Amino acid sequence: MLPTIQGNTDVYLIPGDPVEQVRAPDVFNLIFKTMGINAVLVPVHVAAGDIETFVRSAFLAKNIKGMFLAIPHKSLVMGLLSHCNDYGRVAGAVNGIRRNADGSLEGGLFDGKGLVSALDYFSIGYAGKRVLVLGAGGGASAIAASLAIAGSNAPAEIALYDPVPGKAEAVAAHIASAAQAAGTRVLQAGSSDPSGYDLVINASPLGLQASDPLPCDVQRLAPHAAVVDILMKNQPTPLVRAVRARGLVAQPGFEMLIQQAPDYLAFFGYTEAAEAVRRDATFIREHLYPAALAGEIRRVAGSGHAQSAPLADAAVF
Repeated sequence: MLPTIQGNTDVYLIPGDPVEQVRAPDVFNLIFKTMGINAVLVPVHVAAGDIETFVRSAFLAKNIKGMFLAIPHKSLVMGLLSHCNDYGRVAGAVNGIRRNADGSLEGGLFDGKGLVSALDYFSIGYAGKRVLVLGAGGGASAIAASLAIAGSNAPAEIALYDPVPGKAEAVAAHIASAAQAAGTRVLQAGSSDPSGYDLVINASPLGLQASDPLPCDVQRLAPHAAVVDILMKNQPTPLVRAVRARGLVAQPGFEMLIQQAPDYLAFFGYTEAAEAVRRDATFIREHLYPAALAGEIRRVAGSGHAQSAPLADAAVF
């Protein structure tokens, strides 16, 4: 249910092409309503060729306070920004834009940081590991960039695979220089073969449709490997189910969105709400997790909400 919309409601937009798949309005309108914030997040369908014109025009409205960005717009708005956080600079993409007091537009990228925080939340190791990222779009770029600048916790290697010729190579080349300080190799993977990797992250669209093949051969995963599927629809996806059927660790992508929610809120000036969600985001988990994953949510004494179960307690399909 949307918050009550009034004449003084702050409006946020999330342009995408397509836009039907986005879950951010579901999550942030829940946060706004729960936290008593007079704001609303609305999805809008904007073609890639129109995004620069749309952003310039939309920010002429004084009650439009910011934008979240869905595919394929995350890299297409960079030329409009006066400032950008380090994650966005390294990845060459942003998923949030705000208008500053001087009228300038500032961008922030939170996708990848959210994924890294989700790995920490689930106690999935990545420091000094070999990581395979399946896909080379905006989400994959953000993930690779955030891992590459994780400092002492950075992986030893980040390999990206995408079936579109040259796409993964271009992303790897863009991020490689930023990864040098941590001694991390960033490169294009020759195939989707997951063998030899400690962590596999599906940042491809495979799994959105029931007819999609698995993004990799799960039988070739190492016995210690972990998998994260960042798709927000159809969870648990066929990939998550197949990996768990082998008795290996596989987590859905909900936590990536949940973990970046406080960063979005802080970016748009909702400092108290950001801290509240950092302390307890379990009302979001209760809202997002489908019935098939309800067994992975447990009660926490005194919180009044559930919290995701420890990794060891996760159900195996």
